[in-house]
Amino acid sequence: MNIRQFISESYPVDTRDTAWRDVLAALQLRSDFKNQEGAEFTAAVVRGHADGLLLGRLTATAQTLTPIRQRGRLPLVLIPLDDDIEISAENCGFTVASGQAVILPADRSWKASLPRTMHVAVICLSDSALNGQRFGLSPLVAPHLISAKGLASVFIRTVGAAAQDLDGLNDLEWQSLEQVIANLFLTTIVSCIPSETGTNASQAALFSRLTMAIERRLSEPELSASRIAGQEGISERYLQKLFEQNGESFTHYLRERRLQHARLALVAPDELRIPIAEVAYSCGFSDAANFNRLFKERFGLPPGAFRTNHLKTLMETANAEQRGWPVKALTNRKAQKRSAVDGTQGEDPGLDDARDTDATHHVLAANSRTVHWGYFSRSLRPVLEVTSGDTVEVETLTQHASDDPDLMIRGDTAAEDVFFWSAEKKNVDRRGAGPLDASVYGRGAGEGFGVHVCTGPIFVNDAEPGDVLEVRIDDMSPRPSGNPDYEGRYFGSSVAAWWGYQYSELLEDPRPRENVVIYEIFPDELEGGYAQARYSYRWAPQTDPFGVNHKTYDYPGVPVDPATITPVNPVLRDVRIPLRPHFGVIAVAPREADPVDSVPPAYFGGNIDNWRLGKGASVYLPVSVPGALLSIGDPHAAQGDGEVAGTAIECSMTGRFTIVLHKKGNRFSDLTYPLIETPEEWVLTGFSHPNYLAEFGAKGQGEVYAKSSLDLAMKDAFRKTRRFLMASHGLSEDEAIMLMSSAVDFGVTQVVDGNWGVHAIIRKSMFNG
Repeated sequence: MNIRQFISESYPVDTRDTAWRDVLAALQLRSDFKNQEGAEFTAAVVRGHADGLLLGRLTATAQTLTPIRQRGRLPLVLIPLDDDIEISAENCGFTVASGQAVILPADRSWKASLPRTMHVAVICLSDSALNGQRFGLSPLVAPHLISAKGLASVFIRTVGAAAQDLDGLNDLEWQSLEQVIANLFLTTIVSCIPSETGTNASQAALFSRLTMAIERRLSEPELSASRIAGQEGISERYLQKLFEQNGESFTHYLRERRLQHARLALVAPDELRIPIAEVAYSCGFSDAANFNRLFKERFGLPPGAFRTNHLKTLMETANAEQRGWPVKALTNRKAQKRSAVDGTQGEDPGLDDARDTDATHHVLAANSRTVHWGYFSRSLRPVLEVTSGDTVEVETLTQHASDDPDLMIRGDTAAEDVFFWSAEKKNVDRRGAGPLDASVYGRGAGEGFGVHVCTGPIFVNDAEPGDVLEVRIDDMSPRPSGNPDYEGRYFGSSVAAWWGYQYSELLEDPRPRENVVIYEIFPDELEGGYAQARYSYRWAPQTDPFGVNHKTYDYPGVPVDPATITPVNPVLRDVRIPLRPHFGVIAVAPREADPVDSVPPAYFGGNIDNWRLGKGASVYLPVSVPGALLSIGDPHAAQGDGEVAGTAIECSMTGRFTIVLHKKGNRFSDLTYPLIETPEEWVLTGFSHPNYLAEFGAKGQGEVYAKSSLDLAMKDAFRKTRRFLMASHGLSEDEAIMLMSSAVDFGVTQVVDGNWGVHAIIRKSMFNG
């Protein structure tokens, strides 16, 4: 959801002016706004794209708006929603009342004065929003008042209603509304402002229909003016006349739209593997050689060179602030399945690393043969087999050990094995669910679409789809440094990263930035222990052993070169963070896709990131594949609800677990989500998209990152809690709702894992027995 929200009270007083101007600049506006000791309040919601249509709703105090003058852009539109605006320009001045609109040139000087606190809707468009239509548009030389009559009234009311509900529209609704607003904008201007060509509104509406018909049929090589004219019931001669009034011929317009579509298709993530000839045919070109010639004439490069140049630029600037799959997943799905989980799928995973200390207790060591990095998969071969009731000691490593290899990798045989990366090889090559050839962003095998080092999977005998697996955490302890210089000491790392909630909300320069804090962990069995910051550093571009430069923290396990960073010490002076040891990831294999990004949690568990999942707690997970295929990782020393900056204090841990299988028909027979139990509480987790893999289909691993919200997660938590109270405690719906409001605590689990989480805490003590 491409939406920006701003509230001045979220910023310190001395930064509010700058923050407000940043918001206005996106809408091509300036302001003389001066904050007076925090007395003024401003707010904004802006939605859309700068290269298309932007719609903003401003809550603004008394100030004057002026344009950031820019040639080539379409006029701006201001619509006062509840009070009057005064407009002044070189040769005119007038008042715009609520219910009216003003169209303002983007390349001339003018002023819009807001006399007091009021609400204003702003529309800012580029040519691409109109798909090349400029029918009847004459250069606007002065502000023009639009009264609420006829079509203009429809336009004003539509924009006003959309502005009021900008943050309540889902993506599909917004996409439909964008085109409606763009078309209404064009026909309103033509109907209200005299055209040099004598164009009227009905002609503009007809021309809009013609261009939409062309867009729908671009792939037809035989498309012609006569066919479009016949479809619309007009003569071919009249159609040609309409295109002449748009400043071009039908033939030129059709060729331009085909070339523009081809340009986008050549660099679309899901079409990078499609041969250039197929792109040409899909855009209506019947001759590949002719397409190559026309494309070079229009864009300066042949299509092949254009695509290659784009890929080179993409690799050089990769990060793109995309943690999961792009919404249009790049890889041909059949090719992806062939290379789904790399060599470990068909090789001996090293069962010697899992040993039985007696018939019911097992030890699973972490090394490059017993971990999988950044993904879950129903196709992975198990590294250990257990039976219900068995206990397992599992070693887990944090993916952040490379933030300070000297403290968290050096001397630790297991960590050195898992993190080994030289110019010739990586011991664990795939890191994430992306393509092995790194053909999306060039970060590395797996692309970092998933980041957690997971130990497993563990096969549970007799586990079948429909069963429920209970994983009890009997004990857990931090893993000591293997470096003899730090014998008996424990360390962890926390990163304020680009996927964190704060990244676009930073106040101080440089913006944006990422910061890493290295902690020493002081476990204490009686007092609970604490973490204390040892030093911090700002992330600097790192070149990995394969020669790929990582400008941001975009690929797990990249070793940080101490010579490239500037440590800051002291940091968080005199602050001791209480430990909350827990496992961020406990998951069974999902049934839908293969492989699956380890970052977004869902019904199968995964990256739940709830600190209550520590010693003494259990998590119940619905089994989806034979054997369940249990994986454990992402160990944390401490975390707050929300995990807002991107990570917890990440610290390698060893845990002891009891595995219990609940067969179909037991009290958890209808469990379809991860359920946490502690000695005192039940903890239910709601997700923005409880089963995003099924909801969004093949594109789910990208869509979920774009479409999560706390509102959706809260609704899911509410529904699950109501269901749990009614099914497990026999309450009526009214009783469940009353109890939820008076005695159930809802909290934000995390807002950084793609699929946002809200948890509900139900105290067991409320129920007798």
